[in-house]
Amino acid sequence: MGVVLMPEQIDTLRRIDSPTIANAIETFEIRPRVNGYVGYDIRCIFPDLPPVVGYAVTCTVDSTTEGRVGIGFNALYALLEQAPKPAVIVMQDVGADRLHSCHAGEIMATTMKRLGAIAILTDGGLRDVKEVQALGGFQYFCGGLVVSHGNPICVSVGDEVTISGMRVRPGDLLHGDTNGVVHIPDECAADVADAAHRTWREEGDRLRRIASPDFSITPGKEIKH
Repeated sequence: MGVVLMPEQIDTLRRIDSPTIANAIETFEIRPRVNGYVGYDIRCIFPDLPPVVGYAVTCTVDSTTEGRVGIGFNALYALLEQAPKPAVIVMQDVGADRLHSCHAGEIMATTMKRLGAIAILTDGGLRDVKEVQALGGFQYFCGGLVVSHGNPICVSVGDEVTISGMRVRPGDLLHGDTNGVVHIPDECAADVADAAHRTWREEGDRLRRIASPDFSITPGKEIKH
């Protein structure tokens, strides 16, 4: 289990966009810059929702192996019920055909929200977009949308999983918005909001210089995104 922040710290992080959080994490030099976030194969389905901040509840799932039997999704719900809140359900697809996988829809999302989850992150598919959008405040991060649920089973719960190259352990703090999802390391979780605010100020200064009438490219530090 990772670090658990105070509710007011979570609220502060919700008011910061995920790219700024990613930039702020870099300032702590805890991990390589190419680690700790999902790739562009993971879509944010409800881009108008505010950023999601929550603790990972992990599982492996399969919906494309005909006749396969798992441990049952009640095992996931039991784990979610006891997990720190808010929670993000992280579902790694381990089936035979990820392109046709579908790991949750209206019923499961409603159940998860009732138990304290605010989002699902999966490298597979999800469905029932209009119904889940109507729930309000529940985000989907996934590989895409699929019409049929196939043969949905829960294979395991509480393991380390990997989503689009990002390793996720139970209790990891995740931050996500329309740009994607980033893992906030325990070592800087309590300080990353302050670092993000510093990043905002520094970027604001750069943007004002770029917009000034006398702006020109000069030798020195590169201008990057």
